[in-house]
Amino acid sequence: MKILHSADWHLDSPLVGRSEEHSQYLRRELLMIPERIAAMCRSEGCDLLLLAGDLFDGSYTQESFHAVSKALGELDIPVYIAPGNHDFCVPSSPYLAEIWPENVHIFKSQAIEEIDIPEQDCKLYGAGFTAMDCPGLLKNFRAEGLQRWHIGLLHGDPMQASSPYCPITSQQVRESGLSYLALGHIHKGGSFRAGDTLCAWPGCPMGRGYDEPGIKGALLVTLDEGVTAQFLPMNTPRFFDETLDAGEDPTEAIANLLPPVETQDAYRVTFTGYAAPIDLAAIAAQYPHIPYLDLRDRTMPEVDLWSSIDEDSLEGMFFKALHNGLDTDSEKLQRQLKLAAKISRQILDGQEVVLP
Repeated sequence: MKILHSADWHLDSPLVGRSEEHSQYLRRELLMIPERIAAMCRSEGCDLLLLAGDLFDGSYTQESFHAVSKALGELDIPVYIAPGNHDFCVPSSPYLAEIWPENVHIFKSQAIEEIDIPEQDCKLYGAGFTAMDCPGLLKNFRAEGLQRWHIGLLHGDPMQASSPYCPITSQQVRESGLSYLALGHIHKGGSFRAGDTLCAWPGCPMGRGYDEPGIKGALLVTLDEGVTAQFLPMNTPRFFDETLDAGEDPTEAIANLLPPVETQDAYRVTFTGYAAPIDLAAIAAQYPHIPYLDLRDRTMPEVDLWSSIDEDSLEGMFFKALHNGLDTDSEKLQRQLKLAAKISRQILDGQEVVLP
């Protein structure tokens, strides 16, 4: 049996902090997620689609609902949705206010519901949020039955036992009797095994800011001799948040980081280290093929390397010894002493150190 597991689409997100052009582009890409997930189901030959909540982000639009309804309704497999803390199930939510395709089942209560799927020799257990907060729904739960596979679907937090968003503990997972527990809520994918149960969450399928960096996607869960979950990357816009030592030539340093071809991915690059003031506008002008490029200068003047040489301290003695060593005709030795001072000062100043 193959299952596609996705969560945290956050359609209709406000997308604050972006330019209007960038926000409009991201909104269009978010609306394409339902169809991309459906296409992934078809290409992988999946038997079920599990959606672990937060498909919507608060109040929803008809445009986003129709995008979801159309994509899911065109699938010829069952779809199961467990509402989360951003799209909890109340009369004003799309889960109760709208008519859904016949192949879509929504868990509308915090009481765990059981669904027998005989053609897959499987029983599915699910529940949904009915308010923004939710108690731990897996507490005192135990799967029962003669089915080969027992699958759980919840929107829950496996990272904090005190979370207000349906906390999930490893002990609860271990004692659940489930073969696989499909979670949503955490936007960075992850998994763990507890006893005979694999618990996993796919993360969001598309980042919306620099706090959600990197490659995003969904999980392909295969239940055969055992249970495995394979991450499938999706072709959605990405955010990259990089810290870069400016070095002697920040233009050269960033050239080794940024892609040479046109991209709609967003890059935020923060220059650190010790350097003269950087002309960020001049550097950005060299990358018209990266329209969403944010450069920041967090470097410090090189003179600060020697700011403590007159101090009566171990630090002052150390830097004074390095500084005195610069009185040499060897340019190589001068470079080495400056590098030693630079690395030492970065460590003392709490900066990230990148060795050459």
